[in-house]
Amino acid sequence: MNRAAGMMLWALAFSVGLFLGMLGMQHLGHVIAMRRIARDPESARQGAGVVEGAVFGLLSLLVAFTFSGSVERFDERRHLVSEETIRVSTAWDRIRLLPPDTQPVLRDLFRRYLDARLETYRTPGDLPATAAAWVRARKLQSEIWERGAAAIEASPTTVAGMLFLPALNDMFDITVSRLTATQMHPPAVVHAMLATLALIGALLAGYHMAGTKTRSWLHTVGFAAVLAATSYVILDIEYPRLGFIRVDAADEMLADLRRQMN
Repeated sequence: MNRAAGMMLWALAFSVGLFLGMLGMQHLGHVIAMRRIARDPESARQGAGVVEGAVFGLLSLLVAFTFSGSVERFDERRHLVSEETIRVSTAWDRIRLLPPDTQPVLRDLFRRYLDARLETYRTPGDLPATAAAWVRARKLQSEIWERGAAAIEASPTTVAGMLFLPALNDMFDITVSRLTATQMHPPAVVHAMLATLALIGALLAGYHMAGTKTRSWLHTVGFAAVLAATSYVILDIEYPRLGFIRVDAADEMLADLRRQMN
């Protein structure tokens, strides 16, 4: 099983487990409430509203912040792909400032470099292939820099050095930013806290709904399903190259640039 399939199964298992756990906690809350009502119907509801309000308020804030953070990181990853496309395109255009006899070799290196960059994110579930593509891109960076520096020394003007080397720096720096962005995730304790609050909220919801003669399965199942689905979407957005919600479409900008280099 590759990493992508494992991540999808983990997210699905987390959400299904949360759904079933919430159903169980609502049932437990209902049982506790019914026993207390049978013993002391007058005081069974006293103080419950304050506790429920605090727990559900905290749960809603945690869901909102977790979801918002995942979406922000998703947008940042797409933005970095766009930024890398711009920087590679700029450096590619500035090759023309170098002596004509040095340009063909550099353009070939650029094509191989962009192929390696595209390969790095093409199969995120295959860690060995991703690591090999990353290493190949880093080696090509060194070769491009050496060839570029040699071409600048052979250039009769200083314009090439002033414009080409900074463009290479920018092109190389963005790769580190993209790598860092793929590793930026909230601590596991955040998702654990979200699940814990959801289970506690389900317990309180089951307790609160115990006063009716018949249980509303629409509310019971709907409450658990909404929170479980939200948790799954949060995890899916958090790992946008491994699940259903993908950032791969942004890679088409780099792929289009690679086709223009032919």
